[in-house]
Amino acid sequence: MVALKPFRALRPSSESAAQVSAVPYDVVSTEEARSAAAGNPLSFLHVSRAEIDLPDGTNPYSDQVYARALESFTRLKAAAPLRRDDSESLYVYRLRMGDHEQTGVAGCASLDEYDRDVIRKHERTRKEKEDDRTRHMVTLSAQTGPVFLAYRDRTAIDALVARVTASAPDYDFRAPDGIQHSLWRAGPEDSESLTRAFQDVPLFYIADGHHRAASSARTRTELAARKPASAGSAEYNFFIVVAFPAAQLKILAYNRVVQGLGGRSPAEFLDALRKTGPVEENAPAAPREAGTVSIYLAGRWHGYRFKKSPGASPIEALDAEALHRQVLAPLLGIGDIRTDKRIDFVGGIRGPEELRRLVDAGTFDIAFSLYPVSLEQLMAVSDANEIMPPKSTWFEPKLRDGLLIHEI
Repeated sequence: MVALKPFRALRPSSESAAQVSAVPYDVVSTEEARSAAAGNPLSFLHVSRAEIDLPDGTNPYSDQVYARALESFTRLKAAAPLRRDDSESLYVYRLRMGDHEQTGVAGCASLDEYDRDVIRKHERTRKEKEDDRTRHMVTLSAQTGPVFLAYRDRTAIDALVARVTASAPDYDFRAPDGIQHSLWRAGPEDSESLTRAFQDVPLFYIADGHHRAASSARTRTELAARKPASAGSAEYNFFIVVAFPAAQLKILAYNRVVQGLGGRSPAEFLDALRKTGPVEENAPAAPREAGTVSIYLAGRWHGYRFKKSPGASPIEALDAEALHRQVLAPLLGIGDIRTDKRIDFVGGIRGPEELRRLVDAGTFDIAFSLYPVSLEQLMAVSDANEIMPPKSTWFEPKLRDGLLIHEI
């Protein structure tokens, strides 16, 4: 069973929370982060993407970037101000995007449980990204953004969350992207009740934040060597998370764009595709059901249905995997999509219009609009100890950095 531990969050005042909060560090480029933080000295992007305050072209992994991150963090503590709560608590965090709403519980999860796979993964991590966030955490002695977890729904937890959210929130603001963020600090009795209720949850699943989790584990190893503490008692043995009931979560598609058509003209590519299965003309830009993909080529959308194998493994049942096996590899010569420079990925939040724009502009030659993965598919892959194809899930809305900070 999983543990969700209350902690003393370092967090901004209610007056400054909207200004401090920022998009996750890894969903924006340096240029996008610099633009988002412009004119806002309290933006947490000055901490999470500190290269924005250094000259253009600065290596984001250079020593001066981490030094600037610590300097900005220290300044923000005084300016926001950031204050550490006087006692340990759990927190309830609600996000609202249009008609969609999801409410999770924020606290600290155990890195021992992460190691034992009680906290399940579905994605490989990249060493350079781990190196970056590990150094960031060690330099700041803090985890500054939560890992997004899912769990199979529990009515007892739902009831406790409803009790906490019946009162006025500590924070309640609309971010520039239109997402409403609300946060409550649970009182001692509710924190204790929630902690007990989560002990009946068998597993957590990482939905978003694999690199943050892996970097927290590496940070623990480094800090334990520097400042050993009683077994399990040090804060570096835990990492900050927000855990959501799976039924509330929204996964968007993660789409593909490719340069080149394997030496074929658009007409020749479509002829080759028809030899593998039926192609629908004038298809919708977003596929209507799993097992199909919409393909944008030469100014038109085409539909294609994958061939499904009975008894397929959780990985083989994924549309992203079928697309690779049946189209990308045999027809376009895309081998390893992690390393092939001809393929790129477009988060579903940008919509199929972005796919069409990229192809019409000549940046790419063909685009693939996929049907979103379901939470059940993701959990099935995790339970089978398998790894999802790269860039398979885009969770939206995103948690904001800087609202809850875990000092280690």
